[in-house]
Order: sequence, then structure tokens, then C-alpha cells
Amino acid sequence: MTYRAPVEDLAFTMRHVAGLEESIAEGLYPDLSVELVEQVLEEAGRFASERIAPLNAPADRTGAHFADGQVTTAPGWREVYRAWAEAGWNALPCDPEWGGQGLPTLVQTACVEFWNASCMSFALGPLLTAGAVEALTAHASEDLKRRYLEKLVSGEWMGTMNLTEPQAGSDLNAVRTRAERAGDGTYRITGSKIFITYGEHDLTDNIVHLVLARLPDAPPGTRGISLFLVPKFIVNDDGSLGARNDVRCHSIEHKLGIHASPTCTMVYGDAGGAVGWLVGEENRGLACMFTMMNNARLAVGAQGVAIADRAYQQALSYARERRQGRAPGAGEGMSPIADHPDVQRMLLTMKATTHAARGICLMTAAAIDRSRLAPDAEARRKAHERASLLTPIAKAFSTDIGCEVASLGVQVHGGMGFIEETGAAQHLRDARIAPIYEGTNGIQAIDLVMRKLPLADGTTVRGAIAEMRKVGTRLVASRDEAFGATAARLREAVEALDDATSFFLKALAGHSLADALAAATPYLRLFGIAQGGTALAMAALAASEARAAGDANPAHAGRIALARFFAENIATGARGLAQTVMTGASALADAEAALAG
Repeated sequence: MTYRAPVEDLAFTMRHVAGLEESIAEGLYPDLSVELVEQVLEEAGRFASERIAPLNAPADRTGAHFADGQVTTAPGWREVYRAWAEAGWNALPCDPEWGGQGLPTLVQTACVEFWNASCMSFALGPLLTAGAVEALTAHASEDLKRRYLEKLVSGEWMGTMNLTEPQAGSDLNAVRTRAERAGDGTYRITGSKIFITYGEHDLTDNIVHLVLARLPDAPPGTRGISLFLVPKFIVNDDGSLGARNDVRCHSIEHKLGIHASPTCTMVYGDAGGAVGWLVGEENRGLACMFTMMNNARLAVGAQGVAIADRAYQQALSYARERRQGRAPGAGEGMSPIADHPDVQRMLLTMKATTHAARGICLMTAAAIDRSRLAPDAEARRKAHERASLLTPIAKAFSTDIGCEVASLGVQVHGGMGFIEETGAAQHLRDARIAPIYEGTNGIQAIDLVMRKLPLADGTTVRGAIAEMRKVGTRLVASRDEAFGATAARLREAVEALDDATSFFLKALAGHSLADALAAATPYLRLFGIAQGGTALAMAALAASEARAAGDANPAHAGRIALARFFAENIATGARGLAQTVMTGASALADAEAALAG
């Protein structure tokens, strides 16, 4: 099934949910117009649909191959990657000082969805490069920026993130990779890393590894971790490539999904130590790496949306063609399964949750832009806190939705969904990694309740809830009968979130750590439902206003119907989640006995 980039839906959500028009009117995005954004999305969608998407299924079957320390990517990969980079897509959000286009995170996030929907394995390399560019821009010395940024920005070289070791996954306290001062301003890196995305490949002439390592005199724990830039090839003073560095790929993993993305085990220091350069300050590497990881977490959220949308498009197409049984009210003969109410329920669930997650990701991107571009420090501070609050929700809720929607896609296909040739199974296999990497979704939930809810003494989360209530008030005032019970159900979801938030803030104030940790994941889901339902309602309100003004675009009726379906069929679970948050933790007191039984 051919992928169609949802350009109109993205543009509409950016305008009416993420506040693109208001930001342009405020001067937040100089020299940017809605028309220009739509042109960028059109071109990105065309490249994704026509050039990248046809590689998806063949590359999944072929995979990446490893032999004699070299990784060979799938057929066609190099040509399409180079065409993609030459077209400027890698440089889209980067600083013009280093050859970037300087477009906002909001536009980049929309394009990231297109790249990942067309082929998640392909998009993973550029995702890590974008994070490396951000980390180096924020923390590297001027010499490192001069040597590396221009070619990373252009996509001529690619970047990686080297955190994980066999004993150090989510807990980076256990990092053992060593760094020794060489006496000339460089360091020698020894050790190994696992699960390194695009750690070795044939797409670019050089690969720039950002590696966490520990100095001999470093303090224990994460306070003693430093970040180093370790290139595959040493870069000479004139910018040319010199000697091969003492770093190699030992093997690649055989994985459930993303088969065409090489996931590498990397070895540093076979011949005495790989040459590395410090990024930022000694023993402050984790702060530098989090600059990269925060960028990646929103992008991974967009991956969840992307896989969900691809799975939905395929399921809808199949359901319209596949005939079985006779739907209620149908004439003679078998009906398309898309006419059966339970299949319609599945398809609507897929679409509604996908659009809700998309709205959250684009809201997060807009908050990140405002945190960097707002004209005064106070506005930037508030926007930064809002972005910080939304980022774990964007990552975790959206990637959970990616898995759920891909699973429903298999169900819509029935037995054929379990057969690889339809492609429905690939979406589910690919989607499954996203809730795991870049900080598991459980860690995102803990981050939300332990670090993000207390921001500004709780005023950040209270402000977010107040904004949701304003949307509910607008729904009531609209008096559009097409909304049905949307206003009432959304209001109940927001009130459930408010109750659960009050419970958490009280628990945190009383140092009830067990209660907070036990209920973090259902709380994040509750937040995602309330925020996602609000995003759908904002789009639906804009659609209702457009219809009232005479705009006959049939998509407007669909946006209203989608918001109503979400409110009346999905948001109704919010109160149950709130009850789980406030009372479910007590059941964990007997967890040991229950698990033993």
C-alpha cells in the first residue's frame, strides 16, 4: 500500500492546535508564512511518499548486512539518502551559521513524521544526527564546531549517540567506558557500547560518535560522566579526512523490527585508545547528552505518530477493499469490512488516537520554539517549563499509541495481517522499539511526576490544565450540535486529570515516593488523553468556525466527528485512570505475594 503524506492534516494542526498563525503574527518566526510552511510540507511529503516509502518493505526484507567490520545498507539506501541530504532536508532546523535553514522545530517535527512514516529505519540515522548537531551547537568548543558542524548539518557526515553498555542501560551510573587525558588536549577512549543506531554504515564518509565515558579521577555516579566526540576518521586541520580512529563495529543486532537500521556493538581502543575530544566540561557530560536526548525524545514521539498514521492508512485501504459478511442495512452480497460497525470502531480509534498524539507532539514543538524565540526572558522561561512538561507525554503517549494503532491495523487485516506480505506486521514490529529507546516510557512517566509536575511549584501543570478548561468552555459556547457530548466528556477528563494532579502534588509534598512511582504510568496516560482530546477539540472548533463561515471543505465535518468519537469513546476512560492513580498504589503492598503466586 502506498503511503500518502497527510500534508493537509499536518498544516491544519500546526495552524489551529500548535498556534502557527499566532506565532507568525507575533513575529516569533521572522520571514515565515503559512504559505511557505505549506510549501515545505508539500515538498517533504512528496519526497517521503515518492522516494523513501518505496524502499520500506524491500529494505525490511533485506536488512542491513555486516561483514569484516563493515555494514552495508539496503539496496537504494545510499542513493536516496544522498538525494535527501542534497535537497537540504537534513539542514532544515539547523543554525544558518553552519549551513542550516533555521526553520522552527514545529516545521521539523512535521517533516520528521513524514520521514518516519515513509520508512522508520531510514529516518533513524538523521534523527541521531540532528541530536548530535544540537548537542555540539550548545556545548562544543569553537574548534569542534568549525571542524564538524557544517558537514553534520549538510548530512555529508552522520552522528550517533553512545550511551548504553551491557550493564548500563537506563541506569547510567554504571557506565564503565574509560577516558584518559593524553596531555595534548585530546583523550583516549577505551570500552564498548551496545545498541548504537547507525554506529557503522556506508551512507557517509565519516561518522561522528558522541560517547559517554568516565575519567580516572571522576566522582562516582552520573556526576562523573563526561561526553566525548570520537570520529570514525580523524579530521585534519584543513577539513579533510585523515587516519582511521581506533573505533570499530564488532557486530550488528538481529532485531524484531527496524531491520534496515544497523544497531551496532561498538568497540573503542583495540590499539590503545580511540582519540576523543571533550564536549562541554569534564564530569558534566550528562547535561550535554540530555541536550541531544531531549531533541530525540520529541522526534521519537513523532515516530510513534508516524507509524500509527502509516498503519491506519493501510488498514483503511484494506478495509475498503476486503469484503466479508453483510453490514447492517446493506443490500445483497458481501459488504466491505469498513462498513461493519466493529471495524469502523477500530478504524476510528486508530485515527482519533493518532491525531491526538500528533497534536501533542506539535504543541510540544511549538513550546520548544517559544522557549528559544520569545522576546523576553520570562516568556522563554514559561515556554521552557511547558515544553519540559509536555516532552515526556509526547514521547510516551505517542509511542504507546504507535504500538496500539499498529496492533489494531493487524486486527483489521484479520488473518492476512499476520502474514508478512501485507506489510501490516512490519508496522507493529517497527513500532515496538519506540516505547523502549530514548528513555523507556516508564522512565518518562517517572520524569513527568517527579520532575515536571513540581516545576514552578506546580503552576506549570496548573496552567496547562487551565488552558484545557478554556477549550471546554469554547466547546460549550459553540452550540454546534455536531459536537454531541464532546464538551461534557472532555470536561470530565480534564477534571479527572486535575484530581489526579492534586493527588500527586500532595504525595510529592509529603514525600510519598512509593505512591508517586506506582501510579506514574497511568497518570501519564491520563494526561495524554486529556491533552490529546483537547488538541482534537481545538481542531474541531476551528473546523466548526470555518464551516459556519461558508467553507465547504469536507475534511471539516470529519474533524468534528473525530473529536466527538475521541471524547465519547476514549476520554471516558479518564476517570478510571484517575482512580487508579489515587487508589491503585495500595495494591502494590502485596505485590511480592501476588507475583509469587
